Amino acid sequence: MSIRMSPSRPVAPMALTAALLLTASACGGSASGSDAGVEGDLSGTIRVDGSSTVAPLSTAAAQLFQGENPGVRVTVGTSGTGGGFEKFCAGETDISDASRPIEDDEKAACEKNGIQYEELQIANDGLSVVVNEDNDFAECLTVEQLKKVWEPGSKVDNWNQVDAKFPDEELELFGPGTDSGTFDYFTEAINGEEGASRTDYSPSEDDNVTVQGVSGSKGGMGYFGLSYYEENKDELKVLKINDGDGCVEPTAKTVQDGSYKPLSRPLFIYPKASSLDRPEVEAFVEYYVGNNAEIAEKAQFVPLNKTQQAELDKDLERLQEQHSS
Repeated sequence: MSIRMSPSRPVAPMALTAALLLTASACGGSASGSDAGVEGDLSGTIRVDGSSTVAPLSTAAAQLFQGENPGVRVTVGTSGTGGGFEKFCAGETDISDASRPIEDDEKAACEKNGIQYEELQIANDGLSVVVNEDNDFAECLTVEQLKKVWEPGSKVDNWNQVDAKFPDEELELFGPGTDSGTFDYFTEAINGEEGASRTDYSPSEDDNVTVQGVSGSKGGMGYFGLSYYEENKDELKVLKINDGDGCVEPTAKTVQDGSYKPLSRPLFIYPKASSLDRPEVEAFVEYYVGNNAEIAEKAQFVPLNKTQQAELDKDLERLQEQHSS
């Protein structure tokens, strides 16, 4: 039976790392795909794939972890949340990055193949709606206006159709593909149904393509995780969103306190239970969870709030007890 887990707070990094190395040393051996070295050194390859939004978090975690454990190689792919779960439930990866919770059909696929897993929330994120930096007329859009643009069958192709006060400017749309958890979250939050979207836009699982598209089009609009805007704020302009309570800009504070609605979301990793029996995977996951705040800051994401951190502390303790027994 899989254990569904939630959010967190960092454990003292040095103490955690020392404990992990002692645990790995005590194990003395490893499952296939890993090779524990002498004196407790960790080695092996850890395969991570999934959400392009979560990938920078996992990459930051990998870099920090590999700095202390040079014998371990962590690979991070970006197949999208849906594509990542396909690989994960087929047994091809050790950890799946996800920008939404696992869905029922994905759970069924994992169950069919005997894949058990843990669910861990490791950060928060806000989806940012961005326009070209030279756009000097759009500052805030309502949820209703976004729906008018993005709903299935929408024929809106000019900014003056979004708001009569806006100029006669061609609207070009860019965004994630259908395998993306960002696509799933945005369509449900804005259009009221996951996957419900107009199809005549330029999709890509690579958020950098959306950055290039919007920055290269005067009338461009796109959406992706807040971290991608933060990385490209010199090329883009972010819009405030009004869900009925006034215009709110996506920031770390508004995402954490929940005032940026409805486009704030949790981010997850899903480690495979059998992979956690390998000391290098167990060590990496515990390092990732235990240092989540530092990792979120390094990757420019929004750290967990106090309630989430306290809950993940409990999850980490339960995970350690489960895999040390």
